[in-house]
Amino acid sequence: MSRLKISAISYLNTAPLLWDFERGAAGADFDISYTIPSACAEALRAGTADIGIIPAAAYATIPDLVIVPDVAIASRQAVRSILLVSKMPVGEVRTVALDTSSMTSVALTKILFAKWLGGARAYTAMAPDLDSMLASCDAALLIGDPALQVDRARYVTLDLAEEWVARTGKSFVFAFWAIRRQALAGRNVTAIAEVFQKSRDHGLSPKNLEAIAQEWAPRLGLAVEFVRVYLTHNIHYYLDPPCLEGLELYYRLGAEVGVLPPEPQLRFV
Repeated sequence: MSRLKISAISYLNTAPLLWDFERGAAGADFDISYTIPSACAEALRAGTADIGIIPAAAYATIPDLVIVPDVAIASRQAVRSILLVSKMPVGEVRTVALDTSSMTSVALTKILFAKWLGGARAYTAMAPDLDSMLASCDAALLIGDPALQVDRARYVTLDLAEEWVARTGKSFVFAFWAIRRQALAGRNVTAIAEVFQKSRDHGLSPKNLEAIAQEWAPRLGLAVEFVRVYLTHNIHYYLDPPCLEGLELYYRLGAEVGVLPPEPQLRFV
């Protein structure tokens, strides 16, 4: 039987999830390619990948996907890597540049404005270059590593996960592993799910987290302690009941304000 194809994201926040695939035995059993979050979703939609760490928003738009249980990129507080960046107070913002790398955070931005931040703004999709974004618009949505590298002393910033938690009291789920149902035919689905769960567990062990922090800090130009805190406190790697409640609310509100399709049914491996 052919090896399953994984579409993954090369961001700091995915590093613990990929531990066994990049440094352990699991890498021999899968073919892995790396891209941006929105392209992960498109690879599953097109069938060029079997498994992807997809944006939560994408799950609502791609049929016949099942979710690997208990594994996510989520947050229960400020996340630090999903930022609305502006040179003016948020209430004065009229135009927003939206990072083309993102799907979930784009919809989250629109939900927050529509429900709590004074109504919809004029949105423009742009590549994640902060200077260019702010030259064209009042504010910019940045996700992932570029957001972590923003000099927040220079700008007004809004942490979108922190804003969501404050407004709803719910955790926020940015992404999770999803698998094309057809790719599971004839395979041990429980064993496949366990591979992804164990990789997360191994990546989050203190020794391996420290190795990730030491590797990624110089790569991103960040302090090791900053990276360490980000991985252990800002990102939550479990698709637990509070996260599922937040995910379901996100889908409901997204549909309500017209930025997502009707709320999908969550189907698990």
